[in-house]
Amino acid sequence: MIPHFLWAEFDRLTGRQVHDLLRLRQDFFVVEQNCPYPDIDGRDPMAEHLLAFDPTRKGGALVGTLRLLEGAVAPHGSSLPTLLSPEATTIGRIVVAPDYRGVKLGGLMLTEAIRQIETTRGAHVMQLSAQAHLQGFYGRFGFGAVGEEYLEDGIPHVDMRRPAAATESAA
Repeated sequence: MIPHFLWAEFDRLTGRQVHDLLRLRQDFFVVEQNCPYPDIDGRDPMAEHLLAFDPTRKGGALVGTLRLLEGAVAPHGSSLPTLLSPEATTIGRIVVAPDYRGVKLGGLMLTEAIRQIETTRGAHVMQLSAQAHLQGFYGRFGFGAVGEEYLEDGIPHVDMRRPAAATESAA
């Protein structure tokens, strides 16, 4: 499947798109991972959102999403220092629908996020908070662990950064 990607600021999303992205995130982060936490954290209105649609399904079903935030603010539990907005972009809330896991959609979305950052923001440090077991996946895209492993909402995480000058090494 070749997804259709849509980049949009929150205020440009339709009501249906907002519903579908919040539902997908809730189904994964809160329900599937059994982790009650406030997914609606007040940052979505300031984020740029990537929506991935399956064009072969009726209505082009939403099958993945992520968001980009200016700056790099360490999540709860992390000791990573904050970077200022002109220096960094945080990639977060990366989620792929269950039926689309294992088909490399996450890699396509991450590649698209890196492309978007480099195209629209220039050379930026990129940061994300990875579930610890996914370090190898993110490492293939030039991200390296920084700091110690920590618990975020009861799940082991590690902060990862991709230097501004890094080149993409995986697809």
